[in-house]
Amino acid sequence: MFRSRLGRGLAAGAAAGLLLLGTACGGTTRGDADGAGEQKGGGKADPDAKIPEGLKISYLPKQLNNPYFTYANSGGEEAVEELKGEYKEVGPSEATASSQVSYINTLSQQGSDVIVIAANDPNAVCSALGQAQQAGAKIVTYDSDADPECRDIFINQASAKGIAETQIKLIADQIGGKGEIAFLSATPNATNQNTWLELMEKELEKDEYKDIEVVDTVYGNDDDQKSFQEMQGLLQSHPDLKGVVSPTTVGVAAAARYLSDSEYKGDVKLTGLGTPNQMREYVDNGTVESFALWDPKDLSYLAAHVGASLQAGRITGAEGEEFTAGRLGDYEVGAEGEVVLGPPTVFDAKNIDEYDF
Repeated sequence: MFRSRLGRGLAAGAAAGLLLLGTACGGTTRGDADGAGEQKGGGKADPDAKIPEGLKISYLPKQLNNPYFTYANSGGEEAVEELKGEYKEVGPSEATASSQVSYINTLSQQGSDVIVIAANDPNAVCSALGQAQQAGAKIVTYDSDADPECRDIFINQASAKGIAETQIKLIADQIGGKGEIAFLSATPNATNQNTWLELMEKELEKDEYKDIEVVDTVYGNDDDQKSFQEMQGLLQSHPDLKGVVSPTTVGVAAAARYLSDSEYKGDVKLTGLGTPNQMREYVDNGTVESFALWDPKDLSYLAAHVGASLQAGRITGAEGEEFTAGRLGDYEVGAEGEVVLGPPTVFDAKNIDEYDF
């Protein structure tokens, strides 16, 4: 029978993580049957509005020394160049809850037209983002959401449900549908991580997964060495562990590195969210069978186009609005101002060499 003992920090972050699923929140007027296209100020979207040149579009990732965001934001730079805007990237060296606040304030003071942020904490950044909005900036979150009250649109990598279902199916297939598993997450307050953890727990309630038990959840804080140590600790604490799911690119790569040189290689299965270039050697040497991700470069690219369309008035963030995002084509704004990039891709030995990121 499925049982779970989630580790430290998840309960505190779960409510915030569920914001990604469309929890209603005050302060922002979204579209409905009688007022589609209305924005906070009561205006209407103009799909034919011209996007002005010279827009200052600034990116604030969780941390600057994270390879995932280094690659991802190259897509933002590409899009800003297409839009004839001014690209900037700033951010902290550590992905802590309050580390982004001073950068938001500075970007606002510098007159950024669009701030694209991957929030380390949904609430810690909210006040600063609200002030930036009042100063005229459009706020686009990507990768990890802030409270919907203090941003205009969230660019989701894929549907949260789809990501959770994919990861559980991968680990279940690899461990033969039964046994103990654990989660190695990023930071305890990361909205995307906590949402995925909650939905993976829910997915495991299905009868087909009744013989799988979650025995622990640990946090590597998106730090390579800490994630490595947490993986080591999991295997020492749970001698019957059959698999680990790590829905973070830093965590899954660090966990794979530990497994590849350990006695557990081949016996303990590992999957999660990683980039092909990080994980290729571990797929090639048999440490990892398969894992999933989206193309983060496209995620960042889409965020720039969304921010420019918001600033131009082509969209307001109302549900049902449609727009075109350059080479990615047409999109529609969903509930609570969410735009979904697309379904996750599964990487394995058969296809991993087709990708270079």
